[in-house]
Amino acid sequence: MKRLAIMLVACSTVALAQSPETGKAELKDAAGKSVGMVTLTETPHGVLIHAMLMGVPAGTHAFHVHATGKCEAPFTTAGGHFNPDSKQHGMSNDMGMHAGDMPNVQVPADGNLTFDVLDPHVTLKAGANSLFKDGGTAIVLHGGADDYKSDPAGNAGPRIACGVVTR
Repeated sequence: MKRLAIMLVACSTVALAQSPETGKAELKDAAGKSVGMVTLTETPHGVLIHAMLMGVPAGTHAFHVHATGKCEAPFTTAGGHFNPDSKQHGMSNDMGMHAGDMPNVQVPADGNLTFDVLDPHVTLKAGANSLFKDGGTAIVLHGGADDYKSDPAGNAGPRIACGVVTR
């Protein structure tokens, strides 16, 4: 019986070691109202970002990872885009792109949207591209669309929601 207990503990430890790293961020608007929840999961190909937006303005919005884990309205405290590789902004920029640059999202008229994005340039593990770096990181929803080329932020307009990435 003692041998079985040791084996179960060993198997449990291995299972825990193989569990993916995860994180989360609650998105709040400038008034402090919760407008979304983001969950992050480490995959072999980057971080899978699952977002649920609720009651945000309809239209096309930029969605980025920002370099500082601080969200005080108007959310400039979140800093610029997460850019550990010192690149320029945008998927269409020959000198780009930031690790935190992600595709625009199209929010329908009811203001609710659930979507997934895989960001292959970031990780939840230790290292230069970790979203759990010293000082933290944040997820930011912008008021307008990212043009995918203008440095430093794609002319995406004001920051309308922000959430600090936590474990």
